[in-house]
Amino acid sequence: MSTTIDKYVYVSINPKFDGGIRLAYSQTEEVTSLDQIQHNLFRAALETMGVTGGVEVTTTADIPSRGTGLGSSSSFTVGLLNAVNAYMSRESSAEWLAATASEIEIERCGAPIGKQDQYAAAYGGLNVIAFNPDDSVTVEPLALRPEVQAELFSKLIVFYTGVTRSASDILARQSEQVTDSSKSRAQLRRMVELVYVLRDELCAGRLDGFGEILRENWSLKKGLASGISNGEIDYWHDAAIAAGAQGGKLLGAGSGGFLAFFAPRELHDAIERAVGLRRVAFNFEPSGSEILLSARTISE
Repeated sequence: MSTTIDKYVYVSINPKFDGGIRLAYSQTEEVTSLDQIQHNLFRAALETMGVTGGVEVTTTADIPSRGTGLGSSSSFTVGLLNAVNAYMSRESSAEWLAATASEIEIERCGAPIGKQDQYAAAYGGLNVIAFNPDDSVTVEPLALRPEVQAELFSKLIVFYTGVTRSASDILARQSEQVTDSSKSRAQLRRMVELVYVLRDELCAGRLDGFGEILRENWSLKKGLASGISNGEIDYWHDAAIAAGAQGGKLLGAGSGGFLAFFAPRELHDAIERAVGLRRVAFNFEPSGSEILLSARTISE
């Protein structure tokens, strides 16, 4: 189960008059051919789309773009594919964006990650996403009553730890341990069960068990591999629980990024003081990747 929030990666693409390629992200690359591009996701995406030159692509983001556990890399890849397709006057379905971004990150760039972030970014909203044995993916939107959705998001509080990390390293260790451990596989099965327990609770309008489910999920996740948590993360988590949070977890692969907690809104300030981390305001975002402005839109 995942949700999109109102933090965005913006991608703009424009013709480059000299036929070269200019990429502006946290660094700037100006090259004459695809094989000179250092950023592997940029290179693989442009190759996939058949773009060989004559473009300038710029990206910016509302949050740190790497190693934070909020799916930034996949949001970037989905957004880049969407922007390039629009630039070439082609439509992009959510399924195509998600599947193609997954192929680029996992197959072409060799990232030891799952597909959940690509599907979340492409589809948007609050969903249960099922990854089936035949490699198909099912996205089930959760249509909560408006008052339930509003209460849910009003009780969520998120903090930035200030620590970024390589998700690939953590996930590679996790994959190895799960493969070799029947205990880890049992933990994963229970984590899957919790998704459907939480889905049924939310759809019935019950939020009482949300915090407890978060706590169990985080306990199970920590046991999957070494390095998912550490002393600092445990301290911040325990401080939030002691200050009144009903449950919480680290977002993403582990070891850094953002911590999310579920707690009555009147306790959020006390939890912030207890944790001592930067609090991040956010709201629910119902939409996936979108084209905000294009030459075609202007001409119409």
